[in-house]
Amino acid sequence: MKLRIISVGHKMPSWVEAACAEYIKRMPRELSLDIIEIKPDKRADGKNSAVVQEAEAKRILEAAGKDFLIACDERGQEITTIQLAEKLQFWQSLGRDVSIVVGGADGLHPSLKQQADWLWGLSKLTLPHAFVRVLLCEQLYRAYTVNQGHPYHRE
Repeated sequence: MKLRIISVGHKMPSWVEAACAEYIKRMPRELSLDIIEIKPDKRADGKNSAVVQEAEAKRILEAAGKDFLIACDERGQEITTIQLAEKLQFWQSLGRDVSIVVGGADGLHPSLKQQADWLWGLSKLTLPHAFVRVLLCEQLYRAYTVNQGHPYHRE
Protein backbone atom coordinates (compact mmCIF):
# COMPACT_ATOMS: atom_id res chain seq x y z
CA MET A 1 0.00 0.00 0.00
CA LYS A 2 1.12 3.52 -0.70
CA LEU A 3 0.50 6.46 1.58
CA ARG A 4 0.50 9.87 -0.05
CA ILE A 5 0.48 13.24 1.61
CA ILE A 6 -0.99 15.61 -0.95
CA SER A 7 -0.16 19.09 0.24
CA VAL A 8 -0.97 22.45 -1.29
CA GLY A 9 2.22 24.47 -1.13
CA HIS A 10 5.74 24.35 -2.42
CA LYS A 11 9.26 25.54 -1.65
CA MET A 12 9.35 24.17 1.87
CA PRO A 13 12.25 25.08 4.15
CA SER A 14 15.18 22.65 4.21
CA TRP A 15 14.33 21.50 7.76
CA VAL A 16 10.93 20.31 6.51
CA GLU A 17 12.48 18.42 3.62
CA ALA A 18 15.07 16.82 5.93
CA ALA A 19 12.58 15.81 8.61
CA CYS A 20 10.09 14.35 6.14
CA ALA A 21 12.86 12.51 4.28
CA GLU A 22 13.97 10.89 7.55
CA TYR A 23 10.54 9.39 8.28
CA ILE A 24 9.88 8.50 4.65
CA LYS A 25 13.07 6.44 4.50
CA ARG A 26 12.12 4.60 7.71
CA MET A 27 8.87 3.32 6.20
CA PRO A 28 8.96 -0.20 4.76
CA ARG A 29 8.57 -0.86 1.04
CA GLU A 30 5.15 -2.40 1.54
CA LEU A 31 3.94 0.82 3.19
CA SER A 32 5.71 3.53 1.25
CA LEU A 33 5.12 7.19 2.00
CA ASP A 34 5.35 10.01 -0.55
CA ILE A 35 4.64 13.72 -0.53
CA ILE A 36 2.96 15.25 -3.55
CA GLU A 37 3.06 19.02 -3.73
CA ILE A 38 0.20 20.90 -5.36
CA LYS A 39 1.12 24.39 -6.46
CA PRO A 40 -1.15 26.93 -4.74
CA ASP A 41 -3.56 28.81 -6.95
CA LYS A 42 -2.96 32.56 -7.12
CA ARG A 43 -5.53 35.02 -5.91
CA ALA A 44 -4.83 37.36 -8.81
CA ASP A 45 -7.49 38.70 -11.15
CA GLY A 46 -10.10 39.08 -8.43
CA LYS A 47 -10.31 35.38 -7.57
CA ASN A 48 -12.03 34.81 -4.26
CA SER A 49 -11.32 32.06 -1.76
CA ALA A 50 -13.94 29.69 -3.20
CA VAL A 51 -12.50 29.96 -6.71
CA VAL A 52 -8.98 29.28 -5.39
CA GLN A 53 -10.20 26.32 -3.33
CA GLU A 54 -12.07 24.85 -6.29
CA ALA A 55 -9.04 25.06 -8.59
CA GLU A 56 -6.82 23.45 -5.94
CA ALA A 57 -9.42 20.75 -5.21
CA LYS A 58 -9.46 19.73 -8.87
CA ARG A 59 -5.67 19.23 -8.88
CA ILE A 60 -5.77 17.42 -5.52
CA LEU A 61 -8.43 14.97 -6.75
CA GLU A 62 -6.46 14.32 -9.94
CA ALA A 63 -3.39 13.48 -7.83
CA ALA A 64 -5.39 11.23 -5.48
CA GLY A 65 -7.11 9.25 -8.20
CA LYS A 66 -9.11 6.38 -6.70
CA ASP A 67 -7.26 6.42 -3.37
CA PHE A 68 -8.98 6.27 0.00
CA LEU A 69 -9.21 10.00 0.62
CA ILE A 70 -8.50 11.65 3.96
CA ALA A 71 -8.89 15.40 4.33
CA CYS A 72 -7.15 17.20 7.17
CA ASP A 73 -9.71 19.61 8.55
CA GLU A 74 -9.96 21.53 11.79
CA ARG A 75 -13.48 20.17 12.31
CA GLY A 76 -12.45 16.59 11.65
CA GLN A 77 -12.14 13.75 14.13
CA GLU A 78 -9.22 14.00 16.53
CA ILE A 79 -7.62 10.68 17.48
CA THR A 80 -4.77 9.27 19.55
CA THR A 81 -1.68 7.63 18.10
CA ILE A 82 -3.03 4.20 19.08
CA GLN A 83 -6.27 4.97 17.24
CA LEU A 84 -4.22 6.07 14.23
CA ALA A 85 -2.39 2.73 14.32
CA GLU A 86 -5.78 0.99 14.25
CA LYS A 87 -6.88 3.14 11.31
CA LEU A 88 -3.63 2.32 9.50
CA GLN A 89 -4.39 -1.40 9.88
CA PHE A 90 -7.88 -0.79 8.51
CA TRP A 91 -6.52 1.18 5.55
CA GLN A 92 -4.11 -1.65 4.79
CA SER A 93 -7.02 -4.10 4.75
CA LEU A 94 -8.83 -2.06 2.07
CA GLY A 95 -6.43 -2.98 -0.72
CA ARG A 96 -6.30 0.67 -1.85
CA ASP A 97 -3.71 3.37 -1.60
CA VAL A 98 -4.38 6.25 0.79
CA SER A 99 -4.09 9.98 0.13
CA ILE A 100 -4.02 12.43 3.02
CA VAL A 101 -4.81 15.97 1.90
CA VAL A 102 -3.51 19.18 3.45
CA GLY A 103 -5.17 22.29 2.04
CA GLY A 104 -3.61 25.59 1.12
CA ALA A 105 -3.86 28.99 2.76
CA ASP A 106 -7.55 29.21 1.80
CA GLY A 107 -8.34 25.72 3.10
CA LEU A 108 -10.10 22.89 1.30
CA HIS A 109 -13.13 23.32 -0.93
CA PRO A 110 -16.33 21.97 0.68
CA SER A 111 -16.85 19.55 -2.23
CA LEU A 112 -13.48 17.93 -1.55
CA LYS A 113 -14.34 17.50 2.13
CA GLN A 114 -17.67 15.93 1.13
CA GLN A 115 -15.87 13.46 -1.16
CA ALA A 116 -13.36 12.51 1.53
CA ASP A 117 -13.71 9.11 3.14
CA TRP A 118 -12.64 10.62 6.47
CA LEU A 119 -12.06 14.10 7.92
CA TRP A 120 -9.06 14.12 10.24
CA GLY A 121 -8.62 16.89 12.80
CA LEU A 122 -4.93 17.07 13.69
CA SER A 123 -5.33 19.73 16.37
CA LYS A 124 -7.54 22.56 17.49
CA LEU A 125 -4.47 24.76 17.06
CA THR A 126 -3.73 26.47 13.78
CA LEU A 127 -0.66 24.67 12.45
CA PRO A 128 1.72 25.91 9.75
CA HIS A 129 1.58 23.81 6.60
CA ALA A 130 5.28 23.00 6.79
CA PHE A 131 4.88 21.64 10.30
CA VAL A 132 1.82 19.59 9.32
CA ARG A 133 3.89 17.72 6.72
CA VAL A 134 6.45 16.75 9.35
CA LEU A 135 3.74 15.87 11.86
CA LEU A 136 1.97 13.58 9.39
CA CYS A 137 5.19 11.82 8.36
CA GLU A 138 6.18 11.24 11.97
CA GLN A 139 2.75 10.07 13.12
CA LEU A 140 2.34 7.69 10.19
CA TYR A 141 5.75 6.21 10.99
CA ARG A 142 4.83 6.02 14.68
CA ALA A 143 1.53 4.27 13.87
CA TYR A 144 3.43 1.76 11.74
CA THR A 145 5.85 1.05 14.61
CA VAL A 146 2.95 0.58 17.05
CA ASN A 147 1.49 -2.07 14.74
CA GLN A 148 4.87 -3.77 14.48
CA GLY A 149 5.38 -3.86 18.26
CA HIS A 150 8.48 -1.68 17.86
CA PRO A 151 9.52 0.28 20.98
CA TYR A 152 9.59 3.67 19.18
CA HIS A 153 6.23 4.57 20.73
CA ARG A 154 5.95 4.43 24.49
CA GLU A 155 2.49 4.45 25.97
